[in-house]
Amino acid sequence: MSSLLGCVALALALAWPLGCALAAEAGEDVLVPVPEGLAKQVPPPRAQAEVEAALKGTDAKAETRPIHVVLVAGKKDHGQGEHDYPGWQKAWAKLLALAEKTKVTTAWEKPSAEDFQSADVMVLFKHTAWPKELNADFEAYFARGGGLVVLHFAVDGAGNHDAVAERIGLCWAGGSKYRHGAVDLAFDAKCDHPIVRGFAGTKLHFDDETYWNLKGDAARIQLLATGEEKGEPKPIPLLWNVETGKGRVHVNILGHYNWTFNDPLARVLLFRAIAWAAKEPVDRFNSLVTVGVTLK
Repeated sequence: MSSLLGCVALALALAWPLGCALAAEAGEDVLVPVPEGLAKQVPPPRAQAEVEAALKGTDAKAETRPIHVVLVAGKKDHGQGEHDYPGWQKAWAKLLALAEKTKVTTAWEKPSAEDFQSADVMVLFKHTAWPKELNADFEAYFARGGGLVVLHFAVDGAGNHDAVAERIGLCWAGGSKYRHGAVDLAFDAKCDHPIVRGFAGTKLHFDDETYWNLKGDAARIQLLATGEEKGEPKPIPLLWNVETGKGRVHVNILGHYNWTFNDPLARVLLFRAIAWAAKEPVDRFNSLVTVGVTLK
């Protein structure tokens, strides 16, 4: 039933003929595994209508080019179904490879010299961003126009706070705070960035983890979505962009629980961010949004 609904959603929202074929080819392997013990905590499925609404405005004629995506993960550092960097890397390497003109490779803890030379976009999902010895490599990478997407605890500066904050806008440091539970991403009604197309002026609910009191200059970031935290005088940044050299950086604080990566609306935002950071049309991964996903 989930595959059928995924195909229907794709056909209606995208008119993309590859949707059903991709779903059949991928199976369950493209889902980041949720442990059986957490099954009752998984948020309810998204409605088909929600996904269709989010995908309205797709430019089916946008031209794309071959790109190289590098998924950088590291050792798991939390309990079951949390911060599962290896599980995400394995599932999303298969998922993203289903897209046309997309080469996907993986790296462990840090990109290789070859990755810095050939990647169009890197996605970091691990504990800590990068060590000081890679500052020059990232500087050169951004100078040539490389893109970067930073997820959840990869915002941790870990002894390299100044350099990381300079390149990604804000980073976790001493004094930063966190909370697990209900998260409502709030999108400014005036924001017209392509990553959040269709979400402006709305709130999108997740069960995840927020970080705030981050180090850096908030005036430098292009804010895409915020959240409310008790006791905080103003909304906290949760999704944002930074232009670094000729490169593009996108940060998404969500990703604590495995189930977030199986949420089609979270996928919409993340896939668009990856495409945008690679300087590609944001809809190039739309065919993957519902692959393997259950809709209601």
